[in-house]
Amino acid sequence: MKGWLFVAFIMLGSIVGVTGLRQFFVEPLTNPIPNAIWFFLQLTPLLLPLPGLMRLKLASTFIMCMTSTLYFIHGVYVISDPKLALLGSVEIIFSIGLCATTAYLVRQIREAQAVD
Repeated sequence: MKGWLFVAFIMLGSIVGVTGLRQFFVEPLTNPIPNAIWFFLQLTPLLLPLPGLMRLKLASTFIMCMTSTLYFIHGVYVISDPKLALLGSVEIIFSIGLCATTAYLVRQIREAQAVD
């Protein structure tokens, strides 16, 4: 399970990177302080279940799986803008990867708990 957890962290970090790239370089707000606050607000759904994901808690891993669908929806919304189509498609790919990885981890955790 540790390998799949590593893949989940790679996908999670990639979503953070794409969000930061878009927020700070491609479409920044005029003032840096509201820009940083908006960036933090966009990442809050990913940061809340992160401690439980690091401990492979079932509920946190499931919440991370469901949270990744929010970023998929956002990527579909962003892809409609021709200027941001590449970033939107990359966000879609990483969110699907995070969703699939955490869904597999949920299955593995449930199987491990059933054996115990």
